[in-house]
Amino acid sequence: MELLQSQDLVQRIWSVVPYEQWADDLHTICGNFNPVTVGKGDGVIGAARGIDVGGMSFAHVSNNLDRVHRSMDDIRRDAKEHLFLIVQVEGSCGVEHYGRQSILDVGDCILVDSTKPTTFHFGGLFSNHLSMHLPRQIMYSEAKVGFDVARKLDGHDPMAVMLRALIAKIMTSDEDGSPHLRELMFNATRQAFVTGGGETALAPVSDSASKRLEIVDILIDRHLTDAELGAKWLATQIGVSIRTLQEDFQGLGVTCTTVIRDRRLRLARERIEQIREAGSKETIAEVAYSTGFNDISYFNRSFKELFACAPRDLLKQ
Repeated sequence: MELLQSQDLVQRIWSVVPYEQWADDLHTICGNFNPVTVGKGDGVIGAARGIDVGGMSFAHVSNNLDRVHRSMDDIRRDAKEHLFLIVQVEGSCGVEHYGRQSILDVGDCILVDSTKPTTFHFGGLFSNHLSMHLPRQIMYSEAKVGFDVARKLDGHDPMAVMLRALIAKIMTSDEDGSPHLRELMFNATRQAFVTGGGETALAPVSDSASKRLEIVDILIDRHLTDAELGAKWLATQIGVSIRTLQEDFQGLGVTCTTVIRDRRLRLARERIEQIREAGSKETIAEVAYSTGFNDISYFNRSFKELFACAPRDLLKQ
């Protein structure tokens, strides 16, 4: 199946839906976003719908809005973190993300990080895209190479063609082949957006707290399961004192330790969900140790505090 010609994704006639309904649907599927219409009181031509198939989650989003924005406040209100692999199916849209600006045309692909502010620009013109939700922590923690978020792949690029073919395969596959296809999709996405030399170059450390935290954010993602990861190690890597780094995090209302702990917990949750789906015999303790925890009681207590659910209960769901 050619993804761009799928009758499930491309319709000749799109109906008008109330703005509130479209916005609520997008929130349910993708998290907190702020859609803006061209004119006050306008409805939206298109739809926002979720597609769950082959063990993967997709958002099929079509609209004629002016723009859709996701701010830091929106990000803080969302419990889950994803990378969105977006394929433009019809029309075009502009994307502002991670300090880059891109125009997506039919067939183009881009990788968007749900933990970073994003603005999609439509200018009132019809746009239709498919977004695959990839587990963010697993994408980073199991990466053998560095990969670029916010870099556009042209629709004619062989890697973009490959990604569309894999998505089409997943959308037509039965559940039995899904674990293999999911892992193939994760690796193919990393390779499609691989950075030169296999690592993303870090910018020089700035006197700005926000710039320092951007670099720290990258370092945490790259070294999330490393035993030495902590405030002291991070401060050494960016050449500042521990106190300066702690003050940077205090400006966000969090601590460095909490940020690392919560990301490790999200990675653990994603791995537990994978174990449950694959029927693996891996234990909760093995998951805890593999994600950077060395105290099982602390892991269980922190997991339940963040997710209101014990790890063992999630495994049995």
